[in-house]
Amino acid sequence: MTTSSVAAPDTRDKSRGGARVAVQKFGTFLSGMVMPNIAIFIAWGIITAFFIETGWTPVGVLGGFGETAGVANPGLVGPILTYLIPLAIAIQGGRMVYETRGAVVGSIMTMGVIVGASGTTMILGAMICGPLGAYLIKQIDKIWDGKIKPGFEMLVNNYAAGILGFALAMVGFFWLAPLFKLIAEGLGDAVNFLVQHSLLPLASVIIEPAKVFFLNNAINHGVLDQLGAQQVQESGKSILFLLEANPGPGLGILLAFTFFGVGIARSTAPGAIIIQFLGGIHEIYFPYVLQKPILFIAVILGGATGVATNVAFHSGLVAPASPGSIFAVLGATAKDSFLGVILSVVLSAAVSFAVASFFLIATRKRDLASGNGGDMSAAMAKLQQNKGRDVNSATSGLLGNNSPANEEEAEASLGGVGSASTTTATRVENVVFACDAGMGSSAMGASVLRNKIKKAGIEGVTVVNKAIANLSGDEDLIITQEELTDRAKQKNPNAQHVSVGNFMNAPQYDQVVDQLKNQ
Repeated sequence: MTTSSVAAPDTRDKSRGGARVAVQKFGTFLSGMVMPNIAIFIAWGIITAFFIETGWTPVGVLGGFGETAGVANPGLVGPILTYLIPLAIAIQGGRMVYETRGAVVGSIMTMGVIVGASGTTMILGAMICGPLGAYLIKQIDKIWDGKIKPGFEMLVNNYAAGILGFALAMVGFFWLAPLFKLIAEGLGDAVNFLVQHSLLPLASVIIEPAKVFFLNNAINHGVLDQLGAQQVQESGKSILFLLEANPGPGLGILLAFTFFGVGIARSTAPGAIIIQFLGGIHEIYFPYVLQKPILFIAVILGGATGVATNVAFHSGLVAPASPGSIFAVLGATAKDSFLGVILSVVLSAAVSFAVASFFLIATRKRDLASGNGGDMSAAMAKLQQNKGRDVNSATSGLLGNNSPANEEEAEASLGGVGSASTTTATRVENVVFACDAGMGSSAMGASVLRNKIKKAGIEGVTVVNKAIANLSGDEDLIITQEELTDRAKQKNPNAQHVSVGNFMNAPQYDQVVDQLKNQ
């Protein structure tokens, strides 16, 4: 198969890029523990919304209030939050590190922390103890790997896991639980301080840019989910579930491009609105912000407006809204919060739209004159150059090696599909779209390319979507959004890599199809 040429040496700031990738990987690991268990959060949220004392249809035996035969009702709300959710997260985290054996030991250690920190939700403890217990049993197993006499494997393995689990449960109960409880209470106090002093909207200064750079998972799943769940148990709802999930800021950006954008950005924005606002795939609007970095101001102000609205109306959700679709948000909205939540989405979209429109109108003539406004790829190349990054590396699959100024030049300069830092003649049979969580945007991109391959009559090529953390090394061609390409290369440096700005409508798809035809 035809391949791309070897790029010039990568002269980017390695420390800055490495730090970004490290944070992304950490956030992805956290979300990898939580995302498979989102259904539990949703079920728990529905139970909470209906059956607690202030819910839609209060039922004491399910909601955990009142007495039955003189005995206090434990209900479902408390036990699910206290035991099921942390244990499910710990099991998933342990499995990610050391499969089933790691999941077992990690859950034992987590149980010690849960009981030891009675009264405090131990989601944070589960995220640490699940993987930590798995890592420790993995290291223990290495000590006598291949040294056990035949017939004694089950005895040694079971007792090793059991004894280590016992020890870790004691460590969790007596030492780690008080520490995690102190951390959880400190974070809770910090959030309460921000709420009481009307400072919570400032969180958007961190959260909104973090979303665009795929750095939000560490904050969202590492802190906000735990604190939000705790607030729900105490008051039946939490504003924290809306800090990141509000689809309003992204909707405002896409509406601004729909009315005042130029070229490809304008033509693709209406379709992106459906995917972002209704489907909840927020990644679709990230390239539009990256096209004009000044639009970070728009999403920050929009996000802050949404948070301020929810603070003013004391509104919140009963469970995480994942994905961040308007349907998921409304489905998780507390009984008394619909007005505040709807207004927060509408007002945040309005502010984001107004600010973004101002900047787009102000630069419209310049964009039309330069031609950059009509090509998101060229605009992203300019962005990378302004940031002092080498467009011949992470953006090579998107832009080609000569940083073309328009789409036609991009297609001409990209002689083959692949990473500019990798030369390979491997036949492409396994194409993988990879994103942070392996669901939303990558599933959308895979579907688009799959349909193109089908229409071209090409057979013997599979197109799937995965989380970057789950790349196995046997992929022939990996397609990612530009900000995630470095991480994908770390997982599989031998594959061909293509970076795109927009999974929904990337010109590189046609090039991939052409190369698959030629092979």
